[in-house]
Amino acid sequence: MSNRKSLIIALALIPQIILVKLLTFFPETVETIYSNGIYIWISKAMRYAFGWVPFSVGDVIYTLIGIYAIRWLIINRRRIIKDTKQWFIDIIAAVSVGYFAFHLLWAFNYYRPPLHESLKIDNEYTTEELVELTKRFISKANTKHVQLTENDTVKVVMPYTKAQILKLVPEGYEELSKEFPNLAYEPRSIKRSLYSLQLTYMGFSGYLNPFTNEAQVDGLIPSFKFPTTGSHEVAHQIGYAAENEANFIGCMAAMHHPDRYFKYSAYAFALRHCLFEVYKRDYDVYKELAETVNKGIFKNYKEVNDFWAQYQNPTEPLFKSTYNNFLKANNQDKGIESYSYVVALLVNYHKENPIK
Repeated sequence: MSNRKSLIIALALIPQIILVKLLTFFPETVETIYSNGIYIWISKAMRYAFGWVPFSVGDVIYTLIGIYAIRWLIINRRRIIKDTKQWFIDIIAAVSVGYFAFHLLWAFNYYRPPLHESLKIDNEYTTEELVELTKRFISKANTKHVQLTENDTVKVVMPYTKAQILKLVPEGYEELSKEFPNLAYEPRSIKRSLYSLQLTYMGFSGYLNPFTNEAQVDGLIPSFKFPTTGSHEVAHQIGYAAENEANFIGCMAAMHHPDRYFKYSAYAFALRHCLFEVYKRDYDVYKELAETVNKGIFKNYKEVNDFWAQYQNPTEPLFKSTYNNFLKANNQDKGIESYSYVVALLVNYHKENPIK
């Protein structure tokens, strides 16, 4: 690439950043033109192109890009001193191309209206409303748990392989789309990441590759978490970039799933989030509620906690901090904390649509 072309591409990063920042003022436009228009066709095309491949194409691409980047840096190492200006221009040009592809292929979804507005529900809730919903989730989770174990002190063990669970994930969306047609999911593209070990050490259970639209799940996490994690990543695939919204939609998809193990995983997931919020608001009430939860459910929670404890390392907070800043830079003011805001959606949605 000529120096002139590199400079033009590098300078193009500036108007791109300005455009993205302006989009925060026009969420309805993003929703209409991109999220419910252009993106639907882009995402489906990529899932048709890569979904049938049995391994993660995105992870392979990342590997090749990493190798190429290291090779480029080695070959051009002397230019850092001899041709510093052009060296930096080339680097910025590469960033500019990546920034453009990232937003065109997926990230404009960060700027669509909040989900609670689309659902026409509140985004605030009282402690009383939280406690009431938590009690309902306790009842549901306890019932599902006993149906599967016939013993309230035993943890639930998934009878499926992790590959089988991932194949089952779309069925929840098939049921949920009967109520919300815009959540229809086809074709599927859910895979175990080739970098599962690295993801685990970083503290992440999955991610969406925005360049291939493949939902990536950490293949090492406990099977108990696979239904909700896989459903969460699918929510990202169909255009919900915010973590709290993907948590809510993924949870709802698993709750609607015809398989009872998926339902249990979903209710246990929702219950855990609600219990944590009660814990933060009123510890005494939390203790009272926790005593009514089947001991086997807490054993499933412990299974997950013990798993992550095995992989704790000094670099994990660094990765979490980096991702936190990434989220804040992409229109999620709460950063990683936005994960907890799934409770607001759960409370207010079920206030309008009570659990039966």
